[in-house]
Amino acid sequence: MPKALFLDRDGVINIDKEYLHKIEDFEFCNGVFELLKHFQNLGYLLVVVTNQSGIGRGYYSEEDFLKLTSWMVQEFQNQGITISKVYHCPHTPQVNCTCRKPNIGMFELAFEELGIDMKNSWMIGDKPSDIQAAKNAGVLNTVFIGKEACKEAKYSVKSLLDIIKLT
Repeated sequence: MPKALFLDRDGVINIDKEYLHKIEDFEFCNGVFELLKHFQNLGYLLVVVTNQSGIGRGYYSEEDFLKLTSWMVQEFQNQGITISKVYHCPHTPQVNCTCRKPNIGMFELAFEELGIDMKNSWMIGDKPSDIQAAKNAGVLNTVFIGKEACKEAKYSVKSLLDIIKLT
């Protein structure tokens, strides 16, 4: 079974800008290309799991999200990085769906579709709900990126490049 590096999008892959949905507003986080190349070279599948409540709130459409996602995946491909799959939850918190983190619906889909070895996979997130979702799904290696530490995460770091040292 393959292992995966699960990544939140906003705040991990790109600088978090509220309800980001336009290519011209997208800025990759410092170190993301080096980090993903590192994990890819270690044999990990790269899987994005992202809450996108802006769709449910009507701020942008599913089509807007898919256009931006296609562009992002191609930008990684241009750097020799393959994103295996991007899962997203379009719902607002009030919907109480099974896919919105901290629920595990996106992780369950990844397990079903890609056959992921959850126990030996990693999750990088910038919100406690990212970490909780991964733990709920059986992902043991959880990394919180932010100025403050997250006690629920196995590791807390201030930059993406710090994560390379953990592997």
